[in-house]
Amino acid sequence: MSKMETKGGERRRFTDEFKAGAVRLVLDEGRSVAQAARELGPTPSSLSNWVRQAGAHRSKGKTGLTTEERAELASLREDLRVVRMERDILGKPRPSSQLKRGVGCAACA
Repeated sequence: MSKMETKGGERRRFTDEFKAGAVRLVLDEGRSVAQAARELGPTPSSLSNWVRQAGAHRSKGKTGLTTEERAELASLREDLRVVRMERDILGKPRPSSQLKRGVGCAACA
C-alpha cells in the first residue's frame, strides 16, 4: 500500500489502492477504524468514510450511495441549480414590459 505525500499545508491525497487496503484491514481483518487509522496515517474520519463507501459498494447500494450514485446526485443537483437560476431570470419582468403597463420611472410618464 502506498500513499501520495504532499508538501506542507496541502491536503493529503491517498491512492485508491491505499484506500482499498485500509478498508480491507477494517472490514476483512476486523481491525477498528481508530486502530487502522493510527497504523496507516489517515484520520479516523477519512477512514470511516472510506469504509462506509466500501460497504455501500459491497451491498450494491443497500446501505448507502455508491460512488456512481453520488456522482449522479451531484450532477442532478447542479442541473437543478442551473434550472432554478434560469427560471428566476426568465420569471423576472423585463424593464420594457413594466413601462408598457405604466410602471416605471416617474420622469418617463
